[in-house]
Amino acid sequence: MAFFTTDDIPDQTGKLAVVTGSTGGTGFETALELARKGAEVVIAARNSMKGDDAMRRIRRAVPAATVRFEALDLASQASVAAFADRLLAQGRPVDILVNNAGVMALPKREVTVDGFEMQFATNYLGHFALAARLLPLLKAGQARVVQLSSIAHRRGRIQFDDLNYARRYKAWPVYAQSKLAMLMFGLELDRRSAAHGWGLTSVVAHPGYARTGLIGNGPLTGRPVSRALMGLLYRPLIEPLISHSQQAGALPILMAATEPTVKGGAYLGATRMNELKGSPGPVKAEPQALDTAAAAQLWDITGRMLGVRFAA
Repeated sequence: MAFFTTDDIPDQTGKLAVVTGSTGGTGFETALELARKGAEVVIAARNSMKGDDAMRRIRRAVPAATVRFEALDLASQASVAAFADRLLAQGRPVDILVNNAGVMALPKREVTVDGFEMQFATNYLGHFALAARLLPLLKAGQARVVQLSSIAHRRGRIQFDDLNYARRYKAWPVYAQSKLAMLMFGLELDRRSAAHGWGLTSVVAHPGYARTGLIGNGPLTGRPVSRALMGLLYRPLIEPLISHSQQAGALPILMAATEPTVKGGAYLGATRMNELKGSPGPVKAEPQALDTAAAAQLWDITGRMLGVRFAA
Protein backbone atom coordinates (compact mmCIF):
# COMPACT_ATOMS: atom_id res chain seq x y z
CA MET A 1 0.00 0.00 0.00
CA ALA A 2 1.14 3.57 -0.67
CA PHE A 3 1.15 4.95 2.87
CA PHE A 4 0.69 2.99 6.09
CA THR A 5 -0.37 4.46 9.43
CA THR A 6 -1.72 2.95 12.63
CA ASP A 7 -5.22 3.55 11.24
CA ASP A 8 -4.47 0.88 8.64
CA ILE A 9 -3.80 -1.88 11.20
CA PRO A 10 -6.61 -4.43 10.88
CA ASP A 11 -8.57 -5.55 13.92
CA GLN A 12 -6.40 -7.95 15.95
CA THR A 13 -9.08 -9.21 18.33
CA GLY A 14 -8.50 -12.83 19.33
CA LYS A 15 -4.84 -12.83 18.32
CA LEU A 16 -1.90 -13.46 20.63
CA ALA A 17 1.14 -11.27 19.97
CA VAL A 18 4.56 -11.73 21.59
CA VAL A 19 6.85 -8.71 21.37
CA THR A 20 10.39 -9.00 22.72
CA GLY A 21 12.09 -5.96 24.23
CA SER A 22 8.77 -4.13 24.48
CA THR A 23 9.26 -2.17 27.70
CA GLY A 24 10.49 0.85 25.72
CA GLY A 25 11.30 2.27 22.31
CA THR A 26 9.82 0.85 19.13
CA GLY A 27 8.99 -2.40 20.92
CA PHE A 28 6.73 -0.58 23.36
CA GLU A 29 5.03 1.34 20.55
CA THR A 30 4.47 -1.93 18.68
CA ALA A 31 2.95 -3.59 21.74
CA LEU A 32 0.78 -0.53 22.44
CA GLU A 33 -0.70 -0.39 18.95
CA LEU A 34 -1.32 -4.13 18.79
CA ALA A 35 -3.15 -3.88 22.14
CA ARG A 36 -5.08 -0.88 20.86
CA LYS A 37 -6.29 -3.02 17.96
CA GLY A 38 -7.50 -5.79 20.27
CA ALA A 39 -4.61 -8.27 20.39
CA GLU A 40 -3.61 -10.02 23.59
CA VAL A 41 -0.02 -8.86 24.03
CA VAL A 42 2.86 -10.50 25.86
CA ILE A 43 5.54 -8.04 26.99
CA ALA A 44 8.62 -10.28 26.79
CA ALA A 45 11.59 -8.61 28.45
CA ARG A 46 14.23 -8.92 31.16
CA ASN A 47 13.19 -6.29 33.70
CA SER A 48 9.96 -6.94 35.59
CA MET A 49 9.78 -3.38 36.96
CA LYS A 50 10.01 -1.96 33.45
CA GLY A 51 7.50 -4.59 32.38
CA ASP A 52 5.03 -3.47 35.04
CA ASP A 53 5.52 0.15 33.97
CA ALA A 54 4.96 -0.74 30.30
CA MET A 55 1.72 -2.54 31.18
CA ARG A 56 0.53 0.44 33.21
CA ARG A 57 1.22 2.81 30.33
CA ILE A 58 -0.57 0.57 27.85
CA ARG A 59 -3.60 0.18 30.13
CA ARG A 60 -3.67 3.93 30.71
CA ALA A 61 -3.86 4.48 26.95
CA VAL A 62 -6.08 1.44 26.27
CA PRO A 63 -8.17 0.64 29.36
CA ALA A 64 -9.57 -2.54 27.80
CA ALA A 65 -6.12 -3.86 26.83
CA THR A 66 -5.23 -7.48 27.49
CA VAL A 67 -1.52 -7.41 28.26
CA ARG A 68 0.83 -9.38 30.46
CA PHE A 69 4.53 -9.54 31.26
CA GLU A 70 6.68 -12.64 30.80
CA ALA A 71 10.34 -12.67 31.83
CA LEU A 72 12.70 -13.24 28.90
CA ASP A 73 16.44 -12.60 28.80
CA LEU A 74 17.57 -13.23 25.25
CA ALA A 75 21.20 -13.32 26.39
CA SER A 76 20.44 -16.49 28.36
CA GLN A 77 19.52 -19.68 26.55
CA ALA A 78 18.07 -21.04 29.79
CA SER A 79 15.76 -18.02 30.02
CA VAL A 80 14.68 -18.46 26.38
CA ALA A 81 13.93 -22.15 27.02
CA ALA A 82 11.98 -21.38 30.21
CA PHE A 83 9.94 -18.68 28.47
CA ALA A 84 9.10 -21.01 25.57
CA ASP A 85 8.22 -23.84 27.95
CA ARG A 86 5.75 -21.59 29.78
CA LEU A 87 4.00 -20.63 26.56
CA LEU A 88 4.02 -24.21 25.29
CA ALA A 89 2.45 -25.36 28.55
CA GLN A 90 -0.30 -22.77 28.11
CA GLY A 91 -0.88 -24.15 24.61
CA ARG A 92 -2.20 -20.93 23.09
CA PRO A 93 -1.27 -20.53 19.40
CA VAL A 94 0.94 -17.50 18.72
CA ASP A 95 -0.37 -15.33 15.89
CA ILE A 96 2.36 -12.66 15.88
CA LEU A 97 5.96 -12.89 17.06
CA VAL A 98 7.99 -9.69 16.87
CA ASN A 99 11.68 -10.32 17.56
CA ASN A 100 12.48 -6.73 18.47
CA ALA A 101 14.86 -6.73 21.45
CA GLY A 102 18.44 -5.69 20.90
CA VAL A 103 21.59 -3.96 22.10
CA MET A 104 23.78 -1.70 19.99
CA ALA A 105 27.54 -1.37 19.59
CA LEU A 106 28.63 -2.16 23.14
CA PRO A 107 31.99 -0.38 23.52
CA LYS A 108 33.71 -3.34 25.17
CA ARG A 109 33.29 -7.00 24.41
CA GLU A 110 30.88 -8.65 26.84
CA VAL A 111 30.06 -12.34 27.10
CA THR A 112 26.77 -13.97 28.06
CA VAL A 113 26.31 -16.69 30.66
CA ASP A 114 26.51 -19.16 27.78
CA GLY A 115 29.84 -17.79 26.57
CA PHE A 116 28.53 -15.97 23.48
CA GLU A 117 29.38 -12.41 22.49
CA MET A 118 26.62 -10.20 23.92
CA GLN A 119 25.42 -8.37 20.79
CA PHE A 120 25.30 -11.47 18.60
CA ALA A 121 23.61 -13.42 21.39
CA THR A 122 20.96 -10.83 22.28
CA ASN A 123 20.14 -9.57 18.82
CA TYR A 124 20.27 -12.85 16.91
CA LEU A 125 21.02 -16.09 18.77
CA GLY A 126 18.32 -15.59 21.39
CA HIS A 127 15.70 -14.83 18.76
CA PHE A 128 16.70 -17.83 16.63
CA ALA A 129 16.30 -20.10 19.66
CA LEU A 130 13.02 -18.46 20.63
CA ALA A 131 11.46 -18.97 17.19
CA ALA A 132 12.70 -22.57 17.07
CA ARG A 133 11.29 -23.42 20.49
CA LEU A 134 7.97 -21.71 19.79
CA LEU A 135 7.56 -23.35 16.38
CA PRO A 136 4.63 -25.60 17.41
CA LEU A 137 2.67 -22.54 18.60
CA LEU A 138 3.71 -20.48 15.57
CA LYS A 139 2.55 -23.23 13.24
CA ALA A 140 -0.73 -23.53 15.12
CA GLY A 141 -1.31 -19.79 14.77
CA GLN A 142 -0.16 -19.62 11.11
CA ALA A 143 1.93 -16.82 12.57
CA ARG A 144 3.40 -13.65 11.17
CA VAL A 145 7.01 -13.63 12.42
CA VAL A 146 8.91 -10.33 12.27
CA GLN A 147 12.68 -10.09 12.63
CA LEU A 148 14.27 -6.69 13.35
CA SER A 149 17.20 -5.77 11.17
CA SER A 150 18.83 -2.37 10.59
CA ILE A 151 20.39 -0.19 7.93
CA ALA A 152 23.62 -1.27 9.67
CA HIS A 153 23.27 -4.63 7.90
CA ARG A 154 24.77 -2.92 4.84
CA ARG A 155 28.21 -3.04 6.41
CA GLY A 156 27.69 -6.46 7.95
CA ARG A 157 29.68 -9.56 7.12
CA ILE A 158 29.14 -12.98 8.67
CA GLN A 159 32.48 -13.97 10.20
CA PHE A 160 31.99 -17.70 9.97
CA ASP A 161 35.49 -18.32 11.35
CA ASP A 162 34.83 -16.12 14.42
CA LEU A 163 31.11 -15.49 14.92
CA ASN A 164 31.70 -14.45 18.53
CA TYR A 165 34.43 -11.97 17.59
CA ALA A 166 36.72 -13.49 20.19
CA ARG A 167 39.86 -12.39 18.34
CA ARG A 168 39.07 -8.94 16.97
CA TYR A 169 36.12 -7.31 18.69
CA LYS A 170 34.97 -4.02 17.22
CA ALA A 171 31.65 -2.63 18.38
CA TRP A 172 30.07 -1.53 15.10
CA PRO A 173 31.13 -4.47 12.89
CA VAL A 174 29.73 -6.85 15.53
CA TYR A 175 26.44 -4.95 15.63
CA ALA A 176 26.28 -4.95 11.82
CA GLN A 177 26.91 -8.70 11.75
CA SER A 178 24.06 -9.30 14.22
CA LYS A 179 21.61 -7.26 12.15
CA LEU A 180 22.72 -8.89 8.90
CA ALA A 181 22.17 -12.25 10.61
CA MET A 182 18.63 -11.21 11.57
CA LEU A 183 17.83 -10.24 7.98
CA MET A 184 19.27 -13.50 6.64
CA PHE A 185 17.38 -15.44 9.32
CA GLY A 186 14.06 -13.80 8.46
CA LEU A 187 14.43 -14.55 4.77
CA GLU A 188 15.64 -18.10 5.38
CA LEU A 189 12.80 -18.78 7.82
CA ASP A 190 10.29 -17.84 5.13
CA ARG A 191 12.02 -20.11 2.60
CA ARG A 192 12.04 -23.04 5.02
CA SER A 193 8.43 -22.46 6.06
CA ALA A 194 7.38 -22.63 2.41
CA ALA A 195 9.50 -25.74 1.81
CA HIS A 196 8.24 -27.62 4.87
CA GLY A 197 4.66 -26.39 4.99
CA TRP A 198 4.93 -24.64 8.37
CA GLY A 199 2.45 -21.97 7.31
CA LEU A 200 4.46 -19.05 8.71
CA THR A 201 4.83 -15.65 7.09
CA SER A 202 8.32 -14.41 7.94
CA VAL A 203 8.93 -10.71 7.32
CA VAL A 204 11.88 -8.47 8.21
CA ALA A 205 11.64 -4.81 9.25
CA HIS A 206 13.90 -2.00 10.33
CA PRO A 207 12.82 1.21 12.12
CA GLY A 208 15.16 3.63 10.36
CA TYR A 209 16.86 5.96 12.81
CA ALA A 210 14.29 6.11 15.58
CA ARG A 211 14.91 8.27 18.63
CA THR A 212 14.99 5.61 21.34
CA GLY A 213 17.36 4.74 24.18
CA LEU A 214 19.26 2.22 22.06
CA ILE A 215 22.18 4.48 21.11
CA GLY A 216 22.61 5.99 24.55
CA ASN A 217 22.63 2.52 26.09
CA GLY A 218 25.29 1.23 23.73
CA PRO A 219 28.04 3.04 21.82
CA LEU A 220 28.26 6.07 24.11
CA THR A 221 28.15 4.45 27.52
CA GLY A 222 31.90 4.33 28.07
CA ARG A 223 32.94 7.76 26.78
CA PRO A 224 32.22 10.87 28.90
CA VAL A 225 33.32 13.25 26.14
CA SER A 226 31.00 11.60 23.66
CA ARG A 227 28.12 11.78 26.12
CA ALA A 228 28.75 15.48 26.67
CA LEU A 229 28.85 16.20 22.93
CA MET A 230 25.64 14.24 22.46
CA GLY A 231 23.87 16.33 25.06
CA LEU A 232 25.17 19.70 23.89
CA LEU A 233 25.31 19.38 20.12
CA TYR A 234 24.13 16.17 18.53
CA ARG A 235 20.78 15.52 20.20
CA PRO A 236 19.33 19.07 20.07
CA LEU A 237 20.69 20.12 16.64
CA ILE A 238 21.61 17.20 14.40
CA GLU A 239 19.57 14.19 15.47
CA PRO A 240 16.13 15.76 14.76
CA LEU A 241 17.15 16.34 11.14
CA ILE A 242 18.14 12.75 10.38
CA SER A 243 15.82 10.75 12.60
CA HIS A 244 12.17 10.26 13.45
CA SER A 245 10.18 9.43 16.57
CA GLN A 246 9.95 5.97 18.07
CA GLN A 247 6.28 5.97 17.07
CA ALA A 248 7.30 6.50 13.43
CA GLY A 249 10.05 3.89 13.84
CA ALA A 250 7.45 1.34 14.93
CA LEU A 251 5.38 1.74 11.76
CA PRO A 252 7.49 -0.58 9.55
CA ILE A 253 7.35 -3.17 12.33
CA LEU A 254 3.58 -2.87 12.64
CA MET A 255 3.20 -3.00 8.88
CA ALA A 256 5.30 -6.17 8.78
CA ALA A 257 3.26 -7.70 11.60
CA THR A 258 -0.26 -6.86 10.43
CA GLU A 259 -0.65 -5.60 6.87
CA PRO A 260 -2.50 -8.34 4.93
CA THR A 261 -0.86 -7.49 1.58
CA VAL A 262 2.68 -8.00 2.90
CA LYS A 263 4.12 -11.26 1.64
CA GLY A 264 6.61 -13.59 3.26
CA GLY A 265 10.21 -12.67 2.59
CA ALA A 266 9.45 -8.94 2.45
CA TYR A 267 11.86 -6.39 3.92
CA LEU A 268 10.24 -3.17 5.16
CA GLY A 269 11.67 -0.01 6.65
CA ALA A 270 11.74 3.77 6.57
CA THR A 271 11.81 4.96 2.97
CA ARG A 272 13.31 8.48 3.01
CA MET A 273 16.80 9.93 3.53
CA ASN A 274 18.60 6.70 2.69
CA GLU A 275 16.13 4.80 4.91
CA LEU A 276 16.88 6.90 8.01
CA LYS A 277 13.33 8.21 8.37
CA GLY A 278 10.00 8.53 6.59
CA SER A 279 6.93 6.46 5.89
CA PRO A 280 7.23 2.64 5.88
CA GLY A 281 7.54 0.54 2.78
CA PRO A 282 9.76 -1.93 0.92
CA VAL A 283 13.49 -1.29 1.35
CA LYS A 284 16.70 -2.73 -0.05
CA ALA A 285 18.50 -5.79 1.25
CA GLU A 286 22.20 -5.81 0.38
CA PRO A 287 23.59 -8.68 -1.72
CA GLN A 288 25.22 -10.43 1.25
CA ALA A 289 21.77 -10.70 2.87
CA LEU A 290 20.42 -12.46 -0.23
CA ASP A 291 23.13 -15.16 -0.33
CA THR A 292 21.00 -18.26 0.17
CA ALA A 293 23.99 -20.59 0.60
CA ALA A 294 25.41 -18.41 3.36
CA ALA A 295 21.98 -18.17 5.01
CA ALA A 296 21.65 -21.95 5.04
CA GLN A 297 25.17 -22.27 6.45
CA LEU A 298 24.42 -19.72 9.17
CA TRP A 299 21.15 -21.51 10.02
CA ASP A 300 22.91 -24.86 10.44
CA ILE A 301 25.82 -23.43 12.46
CA THR A 302 23.45 -21.52 14.73
CA GLY A 303 21.38 -24.61 15.44
CA ARG A 304 24.51 -26.53 16.41
CA MET A 305 25.83 -23.67 18.55
CA LEU A 306 22.58 -23.51 20.52
CA GLY A 307 21.55 -27.14 20.44
CA VAL A 308 18.13 -26.24 19.00
CA ARG A 309 16.40 -27.06 15.75
CA PHE A 310 13.19 -26.20 13.94
CA ALA A 311 11.58 -29.60 14.32
CA ALA A 312 9.14 -30.45 11.57
